[in-house]
Amino acid sequence: MINAENHRSVILKRAICGAGLPLILSGNAAAAQDADTASGGVIGQVFDTIKPVTEAGVHGFFQLLDNQPIAFILLSLALGTLIGKFSFKTISLGSTAGTLLVGVLLSMTAQAAYDITYSIPSILSSFMLLLFMYALGLKVGPQFFSGLRKGGLAFLVIGFTVWILNWVICFFGASMAGLAPGYATGLMSGSYTITAILGVGQDALSSGAYVPPDGTSVEQVGANMAAAYAISYVLSTVLTILLIRYLPRMFGYDAIAEAKQAEEDFSGGAKDPVPGAPGALTMGMTSVGVRAFAVSHKDFIGRTLSQLAEDFPAVPILRVVRDGTILDMTGNPAVQENDIVTVRADVEDLMGKEIKLIGPESSNPLARNVPIEVADVHVGSHKVSGKSLADFGAHLSGGVTVQALFRAGTELPLGPKTDVRFGDVLRLNGPDVAIQQAAKQLGGTAILFTMKTEVLYLALAMLLGYLVGIISVTISGIPFAFGTSAGVIMAGVGVSYLRSRNPSFGGPVNEGARSFLQDFGLNAFVAVLSANVGPKVISALGGDTILWLALIGIAGALIPPLVAFWVGIKIFGLNAIISDGAAAGGRNSTPSLNAIMEESRSSVAAVPYPVSYAFTTVLALIGGYFSMILS
Repeated sequence: MINAENHRSVILKRAICGAGLPLILSGNAAAAQDADTASGGVIGQVFDTIKPVTEAGVHGFFQLLDNQPIAFILLSLALGTLIGKFSFKTISLGSTAGTLLVGVLLSMTAQAAYDITYSIPSILSSFMLLLFMYALGLKVGPQFFSGLRKGGLAFLVIGFTVWILNWVICFFGASMAGLAPGYATGLMSGSYTITAILGVGQDALSSGAYVPPDGTSVEQVGANMAAAYAISYVLSTVLTILLIRYLPRMFGYDAIAEAKQAEEDFSGGAKDPVPGAPGALTMGMTSVGVRAFAVSHKDFIGRTLSQLAEDFPAVPILRVVRDGTILDMTGNPAVQENDIVTVRADVEDLMGKEIKLIGPESSNPLARNVPIEVADVHVGSHKVSGKSLADFGAHLSGGVTVQALFRAGTELPLGPKTDVRFGDVLRLNGPDVAIQQAAKQLGGTAILFTMKTEVLYLALAMLLGYLVGIISVTISGIPFAFGTSAGVIMAGVGVSYLRSRNPSFGGPVNEGARSFLQDFGLNAFVAVLSANVGPKVISALGGDTILWLALIGIAGALIPPLVAFWVGIKIFGLNAIISDGAAAGGRNSTPSLNAIMEESRSSVAAVPYPVSYAFTTVLALIGGYFSMILS
């Protein structure tokens, strides 16, 4: 009689044999009748059979990533971005660090388990890094130059203090600890949480500006950078957020009270983005609205559009609908009873006066569907130069209103007596046809928001920055160069600077396209870097190296903003929250800015942030490059 255990064993054996898997039993196992032993032997054979199949599949997977490096990059990007989204108490790894982590683990596993060494051409990572640099330059450019004037010396000194202390701590700390070349640059990148510093360091290696000492390969130096970055990045990210958040409290300040005082001091500090900047051509809040009315008042019936424009300049007619058809307004038609006219004026007036002036309001979708655009217009006519906004009227022809006025990239306050000069940029909103007419009167071209790409500007600017970056000067036998990465970021700054003065130089930057270039470029660079240096990371962390990396990384992350905050409140007499915001910007830590805004229950800390952020971003990249060639 076969018990249940024997029955299951027989079924399992038949299933395995039926599946075509070899079933080989030893003599003792075959002779044994014990159900448990037989069953256990069969299960063990199943695993013994599956194991090589699984191992072959995993080996094939890592071999595929070696044969198809694009697959490696995309897999690292996908998994790294997914991992970077996970957060703990508002703290997350981020897509860039996540991509680096995934790439390093994949390359380390391939090397350790299957003796597969990944090698992806460096030209791909170099180009991706340059795309990132250009996109970053476009972002900080308008802030970089205008912030030099608006923020004053204090914000720049705070940013410089953060940068120079970080450089000194990381460079000389690594030297005193006897760390190998590459560690100092990696520590700067990680403790500053600016991954692009790895890029400029790698740039110094690949260009030959830095030649590793005998016995040390370029790949090993790159691995040292990656190892130092990985250790210091995680520690500095978390600890800096906590430090910036509680800096005012540590010095005896009430964050909420300080923020309220700063809001009073910086009232009106929120400005429209300068021309050419991402998000420049947004509608924003306006008291002007578009409404449609059915004509029934005698003062309107039988009058031509030009007559109505002369008699009622504050109520411009944008569209006339008659019997379900939009009239051609170029022929100056006369308005008839029951026509539906679309007007643009102050909302309060439209809700009251115009009902009595024109007739009852209409919900006709054909009349109400009048697209309103926002455009920047460069004043190129000397005829209008010197006139005040009052001379133009509260509303320009066709319902166009002035949203902002910029002079040399700086926004000026709007008022009736504000004068318009040659070279100024007026931000207008209204119907497209009316904006185009206003642009002709101003002697300029209306620059509208567009989804078109700007390959021409991108290619020319990056080429110029690249050529400037490769210029090398040898001093005392040491080649010094600005570096292609720094050259390209300054090219992006230059393009956005020109656009802030004349939007005709490419118009506004589409933020979606710009941020895609920035994120994809940097993360793709990191993916390639992780593939090439991953196997070296373990050897780079031998001995007491990891302890030194942690200590120097923490010191480089926390001491600089602490000292810079003290400089702001004691030497320059800044408000504690403003000084804290400047320190967060100098430290390039957006999560820290969010933390202090949350702590102070105010967004005023963001006022100085862009100035010190833009300033130190450029300094950090240049400093990272020189830290590599001076190693």
